[in-house]
Amino acid sequence: MKVAIYSRVTEDIQPNDFLQLFEELSAHEIEVAVYEPFFNCIKNCIEYQGKLSLFNSGEELNSSFDFMISLGGDGTLLDTVILIGNKNIPVLGINFGRLGFLASIGRQELKSAVSALVNRTIVIDKRSMLHLDSNVPVFNNMQFALNEFAIHKTDISPMIKVHTYLNGEFLNTYWADGVIVSTPTGSTGYSLSCNGPIVFPDSGSFVITPIAPHNLNLRPIIVPDTHVISFEVEGRADNFICTLDSRKEMVGKGIQLAVRKESFYLSLVRLNEGNFLQTLRTKLNWGLDTRN
Repeated sequence: MKVAIYSRVTEDIQPNDFLQLFEELSAHEIEVAVYEPFFNCIKNCIEYQGKLSLFNSGEELNSSFDFMISLGGDGTLLDTVILIGNKNIPVLGINFGRLGFLASIGRQELKSAVSALVNRTIVIDKRSMLHLDSNVPVFNNMQFALNEFAIHKTDISPMIKVHTYLNGEFLNTYWADGVIVSTPTGSTGYSLSCNGPIVFPDSGSFVITPIAPHNLNLRPIIVPDTHVISFEVEGRADNFICTLDSRKEMVGKGIQLAVRKESFYLSLVRLNEGNFLQTLRTKLNWGLDTRN
């Protein structure tokens, strides 16, 4: 078996946190490729007995890899989405962060998680993604996202007007700080913080959520992901912000933008005993009586 390991490089890295993972991978004689900037932070504390190599970009990942292990929170896992692209390498997220809807496997489950990979006692969820089309190049031609696309005013500009269309037919004009288009996976992210609904991962939909709308009758709307959602933006400022997950670019208000379903999926690994409902109950404390 061959796995790649990715983690962000931060000042908070504690190498001892990762010792058990490398010990388990070594015990199963798994071939490992580690993201080089991350490896340089932990190499003095890690001794790996098996075959180990390094990588620096997604171009070095290919079909020979059985899995990608993401160490961190959901933001770290979103980074791996960019590295993997359309290579269809299943991703296992180990949560070293906080909430963790995507990286839902806790650090205390490292041993059982590696064992599940080896024995293939796992479930692979196919998570739909979105694709951004534009009339000018943006995001280095990596115009896909797992969670959401967002249009947002700049920090100091007044609110903007976002004219929104479904398959070319006018839907609404949002007078707001911006608009979010989220996938079902992204419905528990930025959209949720703007009062968007939680949507099941296999629902086949997009959620359009306004950000701080000026009109009190504006509410999030769920549309089929077979639709193409296009936008025209007006505002007093010459520029506004576009985001794809954690990436952002400043663009001019004359740009043409459209969102559609991406042609490929993310393969997200979960253990057999876990599912979306269990994640919701655990992360959102549903079913608990907080009065006691």
